[in-house]
Amino acid sequence: MPSASSSPPSRLLDLTHPIVAGLISVIVNYGGTFILVFQAAKVAGLSPELTASWVWSISIGVGATGVILSWLTREPIITAWSTPAAAFLVTALATTPYAEAVGAYLISAAAFVALGLSGWFERLIRLIPPGVAAGLLGGILLQFGIKAFGGMSVDPLLAGLLIVTYVVLKRFSARYAVVGILMLGLLFLHMQDRVDLSGLALKLAAPVLTMPAFSLNALLSVALPLFLITLTGQYMPGMLVLRNDGFKTSANPIVALTGLGSLLMAPFGSHAFNVAAITAAIATGREAHEDPSKRWIAGVAAGVSYILVGVFGVTLAAVFMALPATFITTLAGLALLGTIGGSLATALADLKTREASLITFLASAANITLLGIGGAFWGLVIGLVAHAVLNGQLKRR
Repeated sequence: MPSASSSPPSRLLDLTHPIVAGLISVIVNYGGTFILVFQAAKVAGLSPELTASWVWSISIGVGATGVILSWLTREPIITAWSTPAAAFLVTALATTPYAEAVGAYLISAAAFVALGLSGWFERLIRLIPPGVAAGLLGGILLQFGIKAFGGMSVDPLLAGLLIVTYVVLKRFSARYAVVGILMLGLLFLHMQDRVDLSGLALKLAAPVLTMPAFSLNALLSVALPLFLITLTGQYMPGMLVLRNDGFKTSANPIVALTGLGSLLMAPFGSHAFNVAAITAAIATGREAHEDPSKRWIAGVAAGVSYILVGVFGVTLAAVFMALPATFITTLAGLALLGTIGGSLATALADLKTREASLITFLASAANITLLGIGGAFWGLVIGLVAHAVLNGQLKRR
């Protein structure tokens, strides 16, 4: 007779955790950073149709690449749009004609395809010492952990309820902690009538093709910064998230496929998508599933959710953005606690490299911004320099 653990209800519950982890990563992405896309669209003076096409293209593209990569590799490959690039476009699109911006998107995407096919990026990733990589990840995620408790100052009842529930569930049923706070939080918001869905009407998005235009100005002022910002701010930390949780898939096919997806979706408005960093950590750690071999389901679940949002364009994205900011930040921070703790443990485990790893952690947490490049890049540079000086050489893994 089959054991109780192999029964259909048990298998269904077993799938719940990675599926919920994937859903949470999607909620955090739309609820936390997607407003930047709407801000950039407004600055560019895009029509509602072009804005909806941007949402369609980036959501469908992210979803499709995430599903394909997770399915083929059997690893939780979460893809996402480039958040730092979206922030950059809020200012860049003010002075760049939209057709030229689309041309710049195409050039940047083609560069990522070439980068993935070259194999250079994977070799670079392998040069980064484990302690420095863990310190970088811990520093990037630290702000999310802090914001989980910072919500107590803004919305003490909601944040307090989520935090207390998380701790209690961790004590008595650890594997249901993240699922529990998601469900309880949504129920609490519904009871308080804090999410108004009365005016919600599902409308299918219609992609709008924009013929690209190319100019030297757009190449230098949009394509080049877009490439560098996405490479240093998304791909680098995103691959280190996967490595930190023990997943060894080569970066080459990930960079090539997401670059190809960006290339195909650029004429419809998609600026860039890539392997995710922060939201990926929700799906790659123990919170998603105790068995690493089953966490790939989170990548598929996230991808399917992105595709559903894309099909309905702005409608579902607006629903996620309507969730209170405190709910999003507290949910994300609590879901990432395990990853933050694991990163710190790895970073500080080796006494010889502890100092360099700690410097990397603090420099990354400081979120330094210089020359238009964000904190992940500078934290990594400072950490590698410290490691080279303190330990004599950069060791291969």
